[in-house]
This record gives sequence, C-alpha cells and structure tokens, in this order.
Amino acid sequence: MNRIAWGITGAGHFLAECADYLVNLNNVDVFLSQAAEEVIRMYRLESKLSPARVIRDTMPSAPVVGRFARGVYSVLIIAPATSNSVAKFVYGISDSLITNIFAQAGKSQVPIVVLPTDLAPEMDSRGPKGNVVKVYPRPVDLENVAKLRQFSGVTVVKDVEELRACLNTYL
Repeated sequence: MNRIAWGITGAGHFLAECADYLVNLNNVDVFLSQAAEEVIRMYRLESKLSPARVIRDTMPSAPVVGRFARGVYSVLIIAPATSNSVAKFVYGISDSLITNIFAQAGKSQVPIVVLPTDLAPEMDSRGPKGNVVKVYPRPVDLENVAKLRQFSGVTVVKDVEELRACLNTYL
C-alpha cells in the first residue's frame, strides 16, 4: 500500500482535529513547516504527533519531495493550510517544504486534498488555551481558496469530516 503524505502549516484552526485524525492512520508521513512546529508547541500537541513519522523543514532544496515522483505516496493531504500557504499554492511559489511537496505532488499527478483555514467571511476558531476567537478572513484569502478549488487534481474540503470522507476514497 502506498503511503499518505500529510503536510501541516502554521495554523491553529483545525489543528487539534487534524492531529486527532492523522495519528490513527497507518502509513502516514507528516511534513511540518517551521511555523507548524511553533503552533504545535503552542497548542501542546507534540506528544500527540510523536508516534507519527515526521519530516521537518530543514533543507532549502527539500530532496524528500522526490518521493512523489517515485510513487511513494497515493495522496497528499495539507491540513490545516494557512492563507499564506494557499496563496503560494495558487501562485506557484515553492519556497518551503510544504509548498515544495504541493508542487511536486501536482507534477507527479498525486491527488491533493487541502483543508484551508479561511473558508468564510466570519469564523470561530479555538485558540491554544481553548478560547474561541472570531476570525474575519480577508477577501483576497477567500479568493485564493476559490482559485485553488479550480486546480486539476486538487480537492478543497471545508472541515475534518469532509477530509475524512475524501481520504477514504484513496485508502
């Protein structure tokens, strides 16, 4: 069975739910952006993710992305995805581990599933201490999510339940 590649960006929104889900999956490699590592510590999720095989953003060239061309992964999940990462996906910027795996998965025709954090003009999000924070995504962030929905080979989901249903088609 092919492996699942799961990228995490520096977003707190959906982070705990994604961590709860991915630690119960077999054959998953977790790719962490530098910001993701900071946010994971803020949300105190390090121990939850410790059983997973973790790949960190430590090399500018990210040679690990070659695994996509070699057919190691059957699907790439990026969840949660910040507005910064979504903008880079949309405009073809590949300057980090997460943006490199997105680009390489697309070039290798590996299906991609993205759970963006910015999905509506007004949202409730949980902070690191469990408090609810009102978030108002900018119009440009919502426009970038709409553009990403148009990408061939990319599925944009609205929550972890939809992510779970989508991923089941690749398992």
